Amino acid sequence: MVKATAATYEWLHQEFTDGVGDTWLCVCFVQDVPPDEALRRIGVVAGGPLEGFGVAAYRARGGTVLVEYGWGAIVYNNAGLLSEGSAAAAVSVTINGAGFKFHENGDLLTTFSLYSYRYREGAEPDRLEADVTDLELHIRGDEPAAAALALAERATGVHLSPAAYRRTALVGSTEHLHPYV
Repeated sequence: MVKATAATYEWLHQEFTDGVGDTWLCVCFVQDVPPDEALRRIGVVAGGPLEGFGVAAYRARGGTVLVEYGWGAIVYNNAGLLSEGSAAAAVSVTINGAGFKFHENGDLLTTFSLYSYRYREGAEPDRLEADVTDLELHIRGDEPAAAALALAERATGVHLSPAAYRRTALVGSTEHLHPYV
């Protein structure tokens, strides 16, 4: 099996990078959970077009990928709920910071800033160390987003292709959730 690389997800990184080079990306890869169930777990009701702040749930190989539109980090902060009976890896990259977290069965196994891997925490902080090293995530400097997305795929086995991203997603508003309320 071919492992995901930073090049695998450079397209998604660019999709959420603006004209001046700032990235606003919040994504969660959820293993073996369908899109409707993933949205339900975080309190998002599917339906209607995505207007304002919300989440799009894409059916992907091996599970679901949630992509957040807004600045609340709802999918990032709720990765533990998403991982119940499963696994979830979340990536958040904004001008305010960049982080990665990996949960299994609701337990936080590892979390770290994409700019300071050595300060990782969790029940098994070294669990993904071989993949972090292989992806050179700990030395990427100011461009860690694509490598972090590849790590999320490696951790969960969930793959989001450009074709899957272009398909219609299940969407719902997050405007009723903290920090929007």
